[in-house]
Amino acid sequence: MDNLAKVPKDPKPTHNYQKVAKSEEFKGLMKAKKRFLVPTVLFFLVFYFTLPILTSFTTVLESPAIGAITWTWVYAFAQFIMTWVLCMLYVRKATKYDETAEDIIAKHKKQGDQPL
Repeated sequence: MDNLAKVPKDPKPTHNYQKVAKSEEFKGLMKAKKRFLVPTVLFFLVFYFTLPILTSFTTVLESPAIGAITWTWVYAFAQFIMTWVLCMLYVRKATKYDETAEDIIAKHKKQGDQPL
């Protein structure tokens, strides 16, 4: 798989960050990121902390699921799957967010924005 991280070739600023941050396109990008990240993080935290809470204060996960394997082990394994799925979803979304950010910067460069 290709390295998705992009390293800037020129470390000097090529655009006016303050003007870009105040633009409607950038604000829309930040809203879109929040709409994805906040529910995702909340789901992750609830799913993650439910296992220790259920195992500490209830016996609901102690019954056998498959043979001698209890629901505790099934839930714990599901956490690995959930982590990988959320990671893959985030990488895909982040790639789209990066493309949108590059489009916003390119638009500001075309308009003749000068670096600070």
